[in-house]
Amino acid sequence: MTAYDDLMAFQRQTEALARVAGRLGWDQETVMPRGATGQRAEEMGAMESVLHARRTDPRVADWLAAIDPDTLDAAGRANLRHIRRDHDRAVKVPADLAAEIARVTSLSQGIWAEARRTEDFDAFAPTLRQVLDLRRREAAALAGDGDLYDALLDDYEPGATGAGIEALFGALRPRLVALREAVLGAEKRPPALAGHYDEAAQLQLAREMAETFGYDFHRGRLDRAVHPFSSGSGSDVRITTRTVAAEPFNCLYSTIHETGHACYELGIDDAHALTPLGQGVSLGVHESQSRIYENQLGRSRAFTGYLFGRMQAMFGDLGIADADAFYATVNRVAPGYIRTEADEVHYNLHILLRFDLERALLSGDLPVADLPDAWNTRFEKDFGVRVDRPSHGCLQDVHWSVGLIGYFPTYTLGNVYAGCLLQAMKQAVPDLDAQLARGDTAAATGWLRDNLQRHGGLRAPRATIAHACGFEPNEEPLLDYLETKFRSLYDL
Repeated sequence: MTAYDDLMAFQRQTEALARVAGRLGWDQETVMPRGATGQRAEEMGAMESVLHARRTDPRVADWLAAIDPDTLDAAGRANLRHIRRDHDRAVKVPADLAAEIARVTSLSQGIWAEARRTEDFDAFAPTLRQVLDLRRREAAALAGDGDLYDALLDDYEPGATGAGIEALFGALRPRLVALREAVLGAEKRPPALAGHYDEAAQLQLAREMAETFGYDFHRGRLDRAVHPFSSGSGSDVRITTRTVAAEPFNCLYSTIHETGHACYELGIDDAHALTPLGQGVSLGVHESQSRIYENQLGRSRAFTGYLFGRMQAMFGDLGIADADAFYATVNRVAPGYIRTEADEVHYNLHILLRFDLERALLSGDLPVADLPDAWNTRFEKDFGVRVDRPSHGCLQDVHWSVGLIGYFPTYTLGNVYAGCLLQAMKQAVPDLDAQLARGDTAAATGWLRDNLQRHGGLRAPRATIAHACGFEPNEEPLLDYLETKFRSLYDL
């Protein structure tokens, strides 16, 4: 065997073990007994120790040095790029630190969930300090003389920097704020959906929506979780949702969102299975799939007309006059506390808030004790609403409890990328709306699979979007889409 063959055989086992670790995380958030939290933390720490040892194995460096990239095809060179990057990062982080981060973040998830349930930020604060300290130590090991936040951001969006994200967000904010003010000042006020909807029926319709958008239940499953997520890759990709009797849109659109994530993983070429190319290339690109499924497709006038009929068939009279009124209700703009339930006009403002706060937390400029006040002050300034309790404020998201510092910006990057993808898709599928009105997403999801999903990690994140769209990603298509949609919807 060649050095490349040896390296890829070794890497295949590493990838398989990482999938096992991921399954432990899925289990913890779905069906694990609450009393197993301590043991699961030890299990997660042990798995991370094994994975860290493999990623830093001296043989990896030897194999990389022995391989001539010019003898490989594009996929082979991309595999080398990913393995070298992961190896270079892993060797900078002490093994005991990597294991401790895995152990503590597994424990802290349960502490956060209980603090969220009891509305007790003070009960979570010591754990958050511990998580931040561990991640600072990791960032310092990775960054050297560089920026700590950039070092962590690179885990989720390789090549991105905090300064670059700040510039993008600065370009987005003026038009987003202007659109928000115009919409909230409009005379037209679509009503919210009223009533209570059987939660078992919600799950049944959610399953149908997942299948409508191409989810393969032979290689996945749908479960409930406190915070909806997608987990896995290759031939085992699982999704979760949540149900609230008075909020069926929460269930349905969370499911469609997670279906977008899952279909990205399921759509990757089988030839890349259990290699570095066999998973989404970045979280920003991943979010482009979940957001375009949920919003540009799922909340479109065409598809909501189809969904209106399906909800009537499932639940009876919705108290909404017709498909046009239903479309307005689905896309109703209102300042709310919860990011995952935010309308498209407000969503990115939620991310801008979190981006600024987590950078300040990591640098130490914002003490953990001051986080609730900082959050509440910023939220009232941006949304005009006073936060009434911690679960509606800084305790609402799971991310910081599990150490995902640098993750939040990828949501808005995903929105920006989705705007670009929609522009290209409309040119490629001219009768898109007619198909969506029939509940037929095959052309749209097929275009995404062929032009983006099947390639997995073959290209760098921005190059992945540029390849699919035929132009460099930028914020203009997203802003144009939002302004066109909501100015029309609100008669502006």
